[in-house]
Amino acid sequence: MRLCSIASGSSGNCIYVGSDHTHLLIDTGISKKRIEEGLKNLEIKGEELDGILLTHEHSDHIQGLGVFSRKYEIPVYATPGTIRGVREYKKLGEIPDGLFHEIDVDQKFTLGDLSVEAFVISHDANEPSGYRIEQGGQSVAVATDLGIYDEYTVSKLQNLDAVLLEANHDIHMLEVGSYPYYLKQRVLGNRGHLSNELSGRLLCDILHENLKHVLLGHLSKENNYSELAYETVKMEVLLSDVPYKPGDFRMEVARRDMPSDIITV
Repeated sequence: MRLCSIASGSSGNCIYVGSDHTHLLIDTGISKKRIEEGLKNLEIKGEELDGILLTHEHSDHIQGLGVFSRKYEIPVYATPGTIRGVREYKKLGEIPDGLFHEIDVDQKFTLGDLSVEAFVISHDANEPSGYRIEQGGQSVAVATDLGIYDEYTVSKLQNLDAVLLEANHDIHMLEVGSYPYYLKQRVLGNRGHLSNELSGRLLCDILHENLKHVLLGHLSKENNYSELAYETVKMEVLLSDVPYKPGDFRMEVARRDMPSDIITV
C-alpha cells in the first residue's frame, strides 16, 4: 500500500491511500486542479480512482468534491450524517445521488483489494469519522479533526504500519493569537482539534515495532508551524516510558501547499 498527503492543513485536506490495483482519496478539500496535480505526482489519473472517503462535511474537507466527482463520476463513501451535511452544502453544486454510498462506523467493507473501516472521531460535525485501511496484513490510518481521543480511538489505531495524525495547534500560540474567543474555545474543546501535545501522547499510545511511518497533519496556519509540531510530538515520545523512540520510526509533517513523500508499506 501507499499513503500520501496531497494537502493537509486547516485550509484544505486531501489524502491518497492505495495499492497497485485500488486507488482511494480521503477527502477532497482542495481544488480539482490541485487534486489532479497530486494524483499526477503519484502517476494516477482521476478516472482510475475507485472511491472517495469523506471524514466529515466541513469545507476544508469537501470543497473540491462537487467539481471533481462530477468530472470523474467517482463513488463517494461516508457516514449518513456526513452525506446529509454534504448535500446541504450548496456551494458544491449538484452531485448525483447515485454516487453516494452510506457506510457504518466499525463495519469493514471492501473496495477492490483494500479493506476499509470508518471509526468515530470527536468533532463538531454531523457524523465524523477517521479511516483505517488494510491489505494483506498491512494497515494505515488517517485520524484528524478530533478534539479528544480515548481508549476506543487508541483501539482503532493499533498495529498500524503508517498513520496520519492530527497535530493542529500549539496551545500557547492559540491562546495568545488573533482568533476570537469563541473560536479558541471551539478549537480547544472536546469536539475541536488535537494539539501538538495531545498528538504526541496519542502517538505514544499506538507506537509499536511495526509502526515505521508517522505523518503529522491538519496543522493550523495561524496557530502552529511545522518545526514546532515536529519537535513537540518528538519530545512527548522522548519523555514517555514507551520502549520506542523517534529513531525507531520516520516522522514527517504534511504540508498544506505540497504533497508529502510517498509512504510505502
